[in-house]
Amino acid sequence: MDYKKSNAPTSTITRDVNNLVENTGNVYETVSIISKRANQISVEIRDELKRKLEEFSQSTVDNLDEVFENREQIEISKYYERLPKPTLLATQEYVEDKTYFRNPAKIK
Repeated sequence: MDYKKSNAPTSTITRDVNNLVENTGNVYETVSIISKRANQISVEIRDELKRKLEEFSQSTVDNLDEVFENREQIEISKYYERLPKPTLLATQEYVEDKTYFRNPAKIK
């Protein structure tokens, strides 16, 4: 999923638990699904940010250009800080039925 184009809110909003539980019928299962997806999203975003910031760490020369590189690093970091938190992204995916999940115990 492209997290930059997500319509997830940037701050916490109140949600009706009954609407979230419709798919699973169990509050705890729903929370587990959302939390596992949030962990996956968090890892993806962290890896992407590390890849982008590694480009700056390869130059070890101290010169005036380093100031401009630091500005670029700061802008990249600010951009990722402004993204919605992984929990909000995962909840939005779940509400929009974009999250695939299955319970092996119920498949039988």
